[in-house]
This record gives sequence, C-alpha cells and structure tokens, in this order.
Amino acid sequence: MAAPEAAVDGDTVVLKLGGSLITRKDEPETIDDPALDAACDAVAGALADGHVDSLVVVHGGGSYGHHHASAHGVSTTEGTHDVEAVMDVHGAMRTLNEHVLDRLQARGVPAVPVHPLSLTARPQGAEGDLDLPLGSTATLLAEGFVPVLHGDGVATADEGVTVVSGDELVVDLATGLGATRVGLCSTVPGVLDADDEVVPEVTNFDDVADVLGASDATDVSGGMAAKVRELLALDPPAYVFGPAALDDFLRGEAAGTRIE
Repeated sequence: MAAPEAAVDGDTVVLKLGGSLITRKDEPETIDDPALDAACDAVAGALADGHVDSLVVVHGGGSYGHHHASAHGVSTTEGTHDVEAVMDVHGAMRTLNEHVLDRLQARGVPAVPVHPLSLTARPQGAEGDLDLPLGSTATLLAEGFVPVLHGDGVATADEGVTVVSGDELVVDLATGLGATRVGLCSTVPGVLDADDEVVPEVTNFDDVADVLGASDATDVSGGMAAKVRELLALDPPAYVFGPAALDDFLRGEAAGTRIE
C-alpha cells in the first residue's frame, strides 16, 4: 500500500453512510428521515464526546444518484458524454448532499461539502483507480471541519463521465489520509452468511464469495461484493455494520463484520 498522501494527525475516521440507509432506495429522491436523523445524532454525539479526533463522512447515492444513473445507463464502467445525464446524476447527488449537510450542521457538526465531480478523474483503462486530490480534504480536517463527500460522476478518459461510488471514495480517502478506522454503515448488520448470520471477520474474498450478491434495489456500483473487495485493499481495519452498531463503531469498538 502506498504511503498516505496527506496524513492527518490523531485518530482519523472515514465513515460511509450507505445510500440504502439514508434514503428509501426504491422511491426516487426520497429521504429516510428517521434513519438519517439517527445517523446524524450518532455522528454529532461522537464528536461532542471526543470519541473521534478527525472525521470524514461519505454518503452513497441511494434513491437519488442511483436512480438517475440507472435511467441514463451510466455506471462505474459505462460512461456518458450526454451533459443532461451528467447533470441529472450530479444534481441529484448535490441535493442529497445538502440534506445530509443541513442535518449535521443543525446538530452542531461543522460539515462542509466536497463534490467529487469537480475534483476526481479516472484514468483510461484504470477501473477503480481514481485520481482524487486530497490536499483540500486534509486541510479541512486539520482546520476542524468535517468534509462530506458522496458518490458522483467522475471524468473518465475515453468514457466521458462514469460513476464513482462512495465505496471507491472511502478507499482513496482512507489510504491517502492515513485513516485509523473505516466504517460502512448499511441497512444490514454486517456481511451475512448463507444463514443470514453476521460473519465476524473477512480476511479473504474467496471465503465469502459464494454468499455475496448485488443489493436488492437499483445499485450501479456493485452491492456488497464490491464493498468487501474495496475494503480488503485497505491497511486499517474496516467494519461493515448496521445502524444499531453506529455508536459502537464511533466509540472505537467492534461493530458488525471486521474486514482486514
């Protein structure tokens, strides 16, 4: 693993709030109000209590970005040169991002937006390999802010604009910022086995490949299998867990499935 590009002093946590958690994924552009409120309460509480030194939040697309990306046939591998398609996806994600920011800020969290479409590129023939400059995010962290990124469109050589998933961003952020902990909060309590029991730990993708599949609702970024593959590439421990374990994770405790 390459050395961190812009490591931040102290305990740096990267937290992803899944799109299926904070939106009603089968209802276009609909927030799951109780779930988003509860997640924002947990983040605000952890910061106020000093459980986290520096926090980056990433959120998925849910019924906002995924809905429009699917309608236009855009994914992490299939791009578009249609400006209307690009703006539909990006506009929906900015709207969702504003909802997340508003609720975090209302709880005293110094949350600020970082929009990947304006920063990030995917080189030709390098699926999953992003060019995400991290200097601004690291500076925001050092100055006491909570950067909030999101799945978005991404400039891609020879493809126009493809989708960058929140999971890809989590990996780049965790690596480049020298994160000490990574968490993905979803609607499920962890990686589940064939009996729907939580797998306590995953160290090799082949061990769980047979039981992993795509998410039930529209998802253009690969579902749980893609999440596990991305997280196994990280140096710091990563956890996949449900909303009931979000407080535990933010306190530095074990939560859901550990992936390392």
